[in-house]
Amino acid sequence: MEGLGLGLGIVAYLGPPSSYTHQAALEDFGKRSFTLEPRVNIQDVFAAVQSGVVAYGVVPFENSTNGSVVYTLDLFADRQSQFTNVYVCGEAYLDVHHCLLGHQTNNSPLDDLLPGDATPTHQSPSPLKPKTQPLTGVRHVKRIYSHPQAFGQCEAFLSTYLKGVERQEVSSTSKAAEIVAKDTTGTLAAISSKVAAQVHDLDVLATRIEDRDDNTTRFFILRRASNDESCTTEEVTIQPGTKIHGWKTLVNFTIDHHSPGALADALQVFKNYGLNLTSIGSRPSRLTPWHYIFFVELEGRRESEGQGEVNQALAQLESITRGWRWHGSWKDRIPRRYS
Repeated sequence: MEGLGLGLGIVAYLGPPSSYTHQAALEDFGKRSFTLEPRVNIQDVFAAVQSGVVAYGVVPFENSTNGSVVYTLDLFADRQSQFTNVYVCGEAYLDVHHCLLGHQTNNSPLDDLLPGDATPTHQSPSPLKPKTQPLTGVRHVKRIYSHPQAFGQCEAFLSTYLKGVERQEVSSTSKAAEIVAKDTTGTLAAISSKVAAQVHDLDVLATRIEDRDDNTTRFFILRRASNDESCTTEEVTIQPGTKIHGWKTLVNFTIDHHSPGALADALQVFKNYGLNLTSIGSRPSRLTPWHYIFFVELEGRRESEGQGEVNQALAQLESITRGWRWHGSWKDRIPRRYS
């Protein structure tokens, strides 16, 4: 890590301020002597970590309701080898409760709301019912801004009270609030947090509009390291009361798509060494259509001395796959209620 001292007191996160990533970063670094700096998008966080201008980066990785954050997964795929020294060294979990933010108007009284049932369709004959209803009328809303993940986490509410309203995707929920705060027409709204409402002086039109009460987002803590470093969370302070259950490791690999059973053979390696896979995913290789980069997350850690089941599995994976990459090992901090 020699020569990378410039950013040792800085943590980059997906901004703007008041984003859920900002809140997750505050949970881990807010009470220590770090400066938190927002970045416009997730790629900018990766670039800051790779260049060494920051000590750590915090990015969203997946949501319990809506799945993987594909932007983050694509950056780990790193098809152009831009982020070869970026590794996961920790994780953080944040309960996410969305609000509809905007500008309240007297032209949409509460009793003018649509009924609290989503409209059945051929594709969705039994749609989810929202857990809540707006605090005020929302018929004046003509466009909604938010991150794609937030839209996916609030489908029941949106399909009931804002069906057919245009949706505009932006880089983060806090960016959505920032845009709506500048609106002079009063017809824009954002899916964001109560914190963002306070920061941008917006009205809260509805609260807890997410589909599930247990809606949770997992964030990865990144740092720069070399491939032969252990790169674990030893340097990241674990907050009081956090339960540590073990270790996790993230790996990706590619296979010969014309070889029958190639994917099964790769996965069998982890079973052979008694390693439990906690998730599996894929992203297009972008080299050949319909060829993929596979990601697996597993219980266990890579040892710097080259010993242990994870190291042995990775050594065997070398002979079975076309290529593989280790993205880091870190302490499992999943909340006990989910384990």
